[in-house]
Amino acid sequence: MAMLLRKVWESVSTRSTSSNSTSTSISTVNSMDRFDQMMMYIQTASTGEFDRIPLDIFIQILKILGPKESAKLTSVCKSWKYIVSDNRLWIYFLQNHHEPWDSTFFSETHLRSGPLRTFPNSVPELSFMSIYGQRAQVPGAIIIDGGSGYCKFGWSKYSAPSGRSATFLEFGNIESPMYSRLRHFFSTIYTRMQVKTSTQPIIVSIPICHYDDTESDKAARTQLKDAIHSALFDMNVPAVCAVNQAVLALFAARKVSGIVVNIGFNQTSIVPILYGKVMHQVGVEVVGIGALKLTGFLKEQMQQKNIYFGSLYTVRTLKENLCYIALDYEAELSKDTNASFQIGSEGCFTLSEERFKTGEILFQPRIAGVRAMGLQNAVALCMEHCHDAELMVDDSWYKTVVLAGGSACLPGLAERLEKEVCELLPPCMSNGIRVLPPPYGVDSAWYGAKLIGNLSTFPSSWCVMKKQFRHRSRRKFMW
Repeated sequence: MAMLLRKVWESVSTRSTSSNSTSTSISTVNSMDRFDQMMMYIQTASTGEFDRIPLDIFIQILKILGPKESAKLTSVCKSWKYIVSDNRLWIYFLQNHHEPWDSTFFSETHLRSGPLRTFPNSVPELSFMSIYGQRAQVPGAIIIDGGSGYCKFGWSKYSAPSGRSATFLEFGNIESPMYSRLRHFFSTIYTRMQVKTSTQPIIVSIPICHYDDTESDKAARTQLKDAIHSALFDMNVPAVCAVNQAVLALFAARKVSGIVVNIGFNQTSIVPILYGKVMHQVGVEVVGIGALKLTGFLKEQMQQKNIYFGSLYTVRTLKENLCYIALDYEAELSKDTNASFQIGSEGCFTLSEERFKTGEILFQPRIAGVRAMGLQNAVALCMEHCHDAELMVDDSWYKTVVLAGGSACLPGLAERLEKEVCELLPPCMSNGIRVLPPPYGVDSAWYGAKLIGNLSTFPSSWCVMKKQFRHRSRRKFMW
């Protein structure tokens, strides 16, 4: 019996290792202690007739039984309890679940306790059997990612956003009453989704705005967040989770610390984030080039070559399907880069050097007549500020750069930015730098919110309830 259990234990462990080595390294904490505890009960309890079943058949039985029936076996005897409740078996079940296992593991080990405002010492020891059951009971959330160009909205239980629309509200613009604009915005989204406001919690991405660490910018960020809460609670939303857009994009890449380069509609933001918190004291860099400028520059190049197009939508479609970033701009100029793309009734369009010149203005803004810092310089400057701030003994936290935004999906951008930044920084800082493309393309922030909305501890760990918000507001008023 002891030999059979040991083989089962090793088999499940091997299966986890082959699927995800990182998962196994964390989930097998204290595994030998667990095995020793299990062996204590071998003399007094057994798995009955299963003791005589060959190992391969035994494993197949566990797999065929599935999560629910396996959970019931914990009540049969102590031997079954230690076999069935071990993390590695439940990691196997989660690996074959409808959600990507690596994202599930990341969220449950790093995000389940709520907003990360402190520096965690270690990953908590978890029972993935309990997590599996808790995730099945989570109500899910409505997700609204109001980007600077497009708004993505949907249900956290779905695999992708259920709808998109051009953003009709500039969150950062407070010239008109913020509350009324937000109320109109959220009402419109709920109407389009055909969902009652009182039924589900909501996760809202807060746009990257009010960048500085000044008192006025701190107050503006607080005012925006309070207005979001007020508008939603007045619409009878039961619970609200408002998280910075850059932080959500970082979560989608399964990171809690790093630098997010968000190429927005009008500008590009370089945002340092440490354990889920934007480091405004370090400094958020801003480059005055965004998706609109890239599209506009491509339009100018097409006009110079007398390439007729019907609308700016046509130009944007060509940008998204034909443009790329050259790893070596000068070398690319001497290559044949012709490529064509068919757009409905407008016909076939052929572009050549416009394909890589368009994105080049991110690195050389002067090409488009823009006086601004190149993207590589802004990222290197942000890293220098992170290094000088000495927020952590280990300075590797800022060496992971995650791209976000639609234009950040241009092929070659991650490789070119990594190369340029490494050339700008001294070896002691450039060693270990990695630039990651948008993990879920233009929807990265939405998927970061999805990780939160499907947590086994949601909504209690991440959301503000109406009663909490009203109580806090009254205290502010009294002071």
